Amino acid sequence: MSDSDKQEHEAAELVRPYVITGGRGLPGENQFSLITLVTAAADEQQRPARLSPEEQELLRICVGGYLSVAEISGHMHLPVGVVKILLAALSEGGYLITRAPVPRAPVANLQILEEVLDGLRAKFG
Repeated sequence: MSDSDKQEHEAAELVRPYVITGGRGLPGENQFSLITLVTAAADEQQRPARLSPEEQELLRICVGGYLSVAEISGHMHLPVGVVKILLAALSEGGYLITRAPVPRAPVANLQILEEVLDGLRAKFG
């Protein structure tokens, strides 16, 4: 492989995600995590005719039910950042329904648990 062939290959890898996303930047950190669940909105009649091939593929993948952002990225063979940008654009257009991950339950206070246990022991022996 010559130097010019190598440079063209590297340039193609760098340009493609930029072209796919239309130059848009990443959405806010809290908008999509790897485990945010996404599905297509029920009304397929509202979809515009001018979606990019990647956006059409993303909607096709999401029609069957909820998938996580990580799963969508894997199915589309695209980096997670690119998928997040496409998801943000489609959700702003009303084509997707997203469900944020369930927050972790807070860790129980150990002192309160010990007091409850002591109370149960005192009452029931």
